[in-house]
Amino acid sequence: MGTIINRAGVVIVTAALLAGCGETESPTSELVATAQPEQASPESAVVEEDAAPLIVEISAHVALRNDRRLMVEGESNLPDGTQVRIIVEREISRVRWQARTQIQDGLFAAGPFGSGSGLPDGGYDVRVEVSEGSVQPAEVQAIIGHNGQQLAGGLVSQSRHGLGQVATYSRRFLVGSEPRRTRD
Repeated sequence: MGTIINRAGVVIVTAALLAGCGETESPTSELVATAQPEQASPESAVVEEDAAPLIVEISAHVALRNDRRLMVEGESNLPDGTQVRIIVEREISRVRWQARTQIQDGLFAAGPFGSGSGLPDGGYDVRVEVSEGSVQPAEVQAIIGHNGQQLAGGLVSQSRHGLGQVATYSRRFLVGSEPRRTRD
């Protein structure tokens, strides 16, 4: 008789739990449905749906200092706070120097680039790379989109890592009048 009562108790407890699950299922799903719109995530950066794309414009100027190290300055129409990476690469050896900076009042600057002894004569490539939208500050994402989807123009391409669109400006320049043939 004791086992009959225990089994009956298990059946009653199980039935109560099942009935309780059915009663709380509906309010929980309503709570989740109403809570989701209030949550903000970086991916839901507000971009106006009918906002015109931003045609990216970047230009850079290089100046060789007296110590033969290079300064890079430039202009862009990207929003203030946009994170960019400046890369200077020697063509012959592929030795590169890089710095991260941000655009302020439409301008950016980085440097000096090169070793302490200065840059040897030869050809160099200067690149300005706009970082992926997902790593940009929220104010920048609001304009360019979380994945850079609002960026447009000839400088815009798909990120190598599949993280949306990025912009890259590249310019070749020559240090010295003629490249010397050296071994690096």
